Amino acid sequence: MAAAEPAVPALPGSSGVGTGAPSGTVPVLFCFSVFARPSSVPHGAGYELLIQKFLSLYGDQIDMHRKFVVQLFAEEWGQYVDLPKGFAVSERCKVRLVPLQIQVPRAARAPGPAHLAELEGPNRYRKPRGRLGECACPKLTTLGNLTPSSTVFFCCDMQERFRPAIKYFGDIISVGQRLLQGARILGIPVIVTEQYPKGLGSTVQEIDLTGVKLVLPKTKFSMVLPEVEAALAEIPGVRSVVLFGVETHVCIQQTALELIGRGIEVHIVADATSSRSMMDRMFALERLARTGIIVTTSEAVLLQLVADKDHPKFKEIQNLIKASAPESGLLSKV
Repeated sequence: MAAAEPAVPALPGSSGVGTGAPSGTVPVLFCFSVFARPSSVPHGAGYELLIQKFLSLYGDQIDMHRKFVVQLFAEEWGQYVDLPKGFAVSERCKVRLVPLQIQVPRAARAPGPAHLAELEGPNRYRKPRGRLGECACPKLTTLGNLTPSSTVFFCCDMQERFRPAIKYFGDIISVGQRLLQGARILGIPVIVTEQYPKGLGSTVQEIDLTGVKLVLPKTKFSMVLPEVEAALAEIPGVRSVVLFGVETHVCIQQTALELIGRGIEVHIVADATSSRSMMDRMFALERLARTGIIVTTSEAVLLQLVADKDHPKFKEIQNLIKASAPESGLLSKV
């Protein structure tokens, strides 16, 4: 079917994929969620063959009831763009499959990406009938189930210089430490970032970083750094991130939006997350909840992760939560 498509030159692709593809094929890096797998396709392959290759590489992880868009990394812009109409692979490139998470209301429908597809089985796909939302696709609900084997904790920028500025900082430090203790008990990986630590200091001493997977400095607001993506790719089966720290409306919000854009479910711990302004915090949490991100509490997260009083670690988790989280002004402002 690809031969019927016009031979449109590919946009400039990523140079990160090695050569060595068989003669007559082109190396392509296929990205889905936190994964990236190098492969190859025939020269001139179009959209349909790319979809087939995604299914062959990630078929056991793709939810066939979702809608997806294929995007191409454009070096000219330094980011992914929707796959151009009539695209054909002519040089090494990087593509990703992105699940669409928001059902567009009927009154607000607008023409969707030219190459939106709804996957319908291990080797089948269907193009939409003209507009986003017109394909038969059920409205999705995020259930928010958490299991230790598929969860990672993200601790964002809990640094010394923020202490005098962030509202209820002492309270969120206390709850953050409780979460990290729970992660150690349950064997859950923890990734920690520090915003410009040269100027803003390291993570506060009350937060015990023993055994964390990664501590990274950053200048980008989002925690989704290349090193973080690489670390996630090393952890098999990651589906959920439990996110907490500062500031809610900046680093937490941008991290959460990037993660759900990669197909990862995000749980923001309200009693371990704050900002300088309670107004900024409140509207950020409201916005994030509307996008399908789960706003929850530390106790709810820890008990959901053990799920059963017969869990071998239940007693240790129970001891962590015997004293309730601080009754600060945070929870009245969610």
